[in-house]
Amino acid sequence: MGRYSHHIKLDFIFISSYKNRLYFATVRVKPKNSASTHYFSTDEEFIYESFYADFGPLNLAMLYRYCCKLNKKLKSMISRKKLVHYTSYDQKKRANAAVLIGAYAVIYLKRSPEEAYRTLISGNNAGYMPFRDAAVGECSFNLTVLDCLQGIRKALQHGFLDFESFSAEDYEHYERVENGDMNWIIPGKILAFSSPHPRSKVENGYPLHAPEAYFAYFRQNEVRAVVRLNRKLYEGRRFEDAGFDHHDLFFQDGTTPSDLIVRRFLHVCESSEGAVAVHCKAGLGRTGTLIGCYLMKHFRFTAAEAIAWIRICRPGSIIGPQQNFLEDCCCLYKLLLVSTKALPKFTYMVNSPRPHSSVLQRSITVQKVFKGTD
Repeated sequence: MGRYSHHIKLDFIFISSYKNRLYFATVRVKPKNSASTHYFSTDEEFIYESFYADFGPLNLAMLYRYCCKLNKKLKSMISRKKLVHYTSYDQKKRANAAVLIGAYAVIYLKRSPEEAYRTLISGNNAGYMPFRDAAVGECSFNLTVLDCLQGIRKALQHGFLDFESFSAEDYEHYERVENGDMNWIIPGKILAFSSPHPRSKVENGYPLHAPEAYFAYFRQNEVRAVVRLNRKLYEGRRFEDAGFDHHDLFFQDGTTPSDLIVRRFLHVCESSEGAVAVHCKAGLGRTGTLIGCYLMKHFRFTAAEAIAWIRICRPGSIIGPQQNFLEDCCCLYKLLLVSTKALPKFTYMVNSPRPHSSVLQRSITVQKVFKGTD
């Protein structure tokens, strides 16, 4: 650790293949390049589009473009020249920048999330502002930089994240409302999208799509089933007549699903021979919550890892009490037991010193939700 040119504190070092070449710095004044150091920032290049008070993490295409940018710089720089990614003291931009460079360390440098995060907070470096949901009002769940790195590592382990085959152009095309507002959470298995409408039109400047607008893409990507979580806006038989299974699992916007809804959703995903496309009205809150349950059951994501990964894939997902629902009733330790053994009489929350009443109650109902759904 220490100081380098222009009195900038260098607080991220250690890259095995480019020893002592990559640094991360928080600065108040834009630094100037020198003969021995190249500075760059992404604060104004990769900008999060907020819904309300949310500010990150940045989406998957931005992470991909950052990694490509950094790889190119490292390969083209003179071997002894230091490369410094700098960010400002704007706490929101700083947190997003930390996720970018931390994720690079996890993906390309094979650092564990914990190793990468320890480096980011080493020395006199302050911690990072936690991310929040895309809701109005007080935040009830903090998503940390470390949570994001752990979610990315879990996605890597299960093959959800593969930048060798990832297309940022496709991601950015299909995430746009006019092109379907769709994001893969589990490539080839679970797709999140916003609700179709009775007919395709533009209403108050907002493009709406009929079910038929999705048929070609769904067939091309082997989507076999559609799950609707919001009130009926279109006739489900329009998907069924086109050869897709269609399931209605309605629950109120902004709320959490019942045990029966969770059980039925898991069954649809587990029994479908192809991919499943899931939507509520916006394809964010209810959609992300149920997909989170699937990630936790089948891939052992923690609640925070699931929320982080889903938001990186589809920003704005999982809102308000839905965050606490995933943390309380679908925590990792419960899901490790559901497929093979009955749950104990109570289960502690992850990172909680003792159980509280809501968890004790949910430990009984979670057993009902997940037992026998494989």
